[in-house]
Amino acid sequence: MTRIKLCGLSRPCDIEAANELKPEYIGFVFARKSRRYVTYEKAKELKELLAPNIQAVGVFVNENPRIIADYLNRGMIDIAQLHGDENEEYIGQLRRLTDKPIIKAFRIEAGSDIDRAEQSTADYILLDSGAGTGRVFDWRLIQNIKRPYFLAGGLEPGNVREAIQALYPFAVDVSSGIETDGQKNKIKMAAFVAAARKED
Repeated sequence: MTRIKLCGLSRPCDIEAANELKPEYIGFVFARKSRRYVTYEKAKELKELLAPNIQAVGVFVNENPRIIADYLNRGMIDIAQLHGDENEEYIGQLRRLTDKPIIKAFRIEAGSDIDRAEQSTADYILLDSGAGTGRVFDWRLIQNIKRPYFLAGGLEPGNVREAIQALYPFAVDVSSGIETDGQKNKIKMAAFVAAARKED
């Protein structure tokens, strides 16, 4: 079964919708330059509303590892997603501070990007077209990848089923594809989950 991550949730109504739809993961974005940025206090408030069987992923871009570890060790998030230039040394440093799972995001533009992703020591890898571009990359590049991955980049209710049929990813990750005017749209969220679950 392909898992689902609804990313960039920032309002109580987003959490309520997620609790109804039951994705395996939701994401809080802690990158200050993102329009989906949430503060620690806001994320803590939202996490308290989240159903206990849904894991909260914190998305970070080149953040101080001690800050990420603190969020994880306090239980405010369950998994850290590294979406910047974090290298293996960085991942090792974070692992010394926490035993919680790590997702490392990779921008896929060529076959060499697949090699880097497959060699990562992160618990999970996420394959994307860029830093939240909302664009689909060339899926042919990842057809032979060996390890499980989160598929991101341009997914929406109209193409997620095709993605699952073609690639069988470990998880599908969506943000802009379930938004209207920059805010999460409950109808689009429900349509995305329904489309993804239909394939299963």
